[in-house]
Amino acid sequence: MLTSQFWEPIQLSLLVATCAAIIVAFSGTVIGWFMSRKKFKGKTAIETIMLLPIVLPPTVIGFLLVILFGRNGPVGELIHSLFNQSILFTVWAAIIAAIVVSFPLMYQSAKTGFQSIGKDIHEAARIDGANEREILRYISVPLCYKSLVAGVTLSFARALGEFGATIMFAGNIPGRTQTIPTAIYVAFESNQMSLAWAWVLSIIVISYIMLFLLRRSN
Repeated sequence: MLTSQFWEPIQLSLLVATCAAIIVAFSGTVIGWFMSRKKFKGKTAIETIMLLPIVLPPTVIGFLLVILFGRNGPVGELIHSLFNQSILFTVWAAIIAAIVVSFPLMYQSAKTGFQSIGKDIHEAARIDGANEREILRYISVPLCYKSLVAGVTLSFARALGEFGATIMFAGNIPGRTQTIPTAIYVAFESNQMSLAWAWVLSIIVISYIMLFLLRRSN
């Protein structure tokens, strides 16, 4: 019989990945739409920063998050002064790590989708009296729906499999911050191969279903 020891990392991973996917779906869509339409000085530098998590080692991302959100970090100090507690080694830390590593996938998919829409369509909407928010909601998003769905799916899968940044920033506390990847690592190190295989198969099944549904939708 599968115990809570098995289900807890799965439930937490799904929670973290879902929260991250929702946040990056919104932020990636809005920022991708803005960046696809605007030209300004420093745009390339800003985009490069946003895409850095794709190429940076996860441990580097985790290190930077600890420095930023740690007790003596600029953001961490503010959070501690407001809530009298640190965000390190909490589920919020796991969600933030997942957001950082998955955002570039959503952003790039959204931007590519928006760039595929002809400018004449937007101009026609403006002539008819539509404002920028209405153009985004009723024209741009429906026309690049498949790109946005792909971005959300890939972001969810990336967040689900995040390991390096999570273990540095959120730790590996059973029942609190232990996700499937960190649970697999601990089970393997402690020679609990049956448990490790169970988690490996579970994340493979979840990832396969996500990618299968994505392929079916295209």
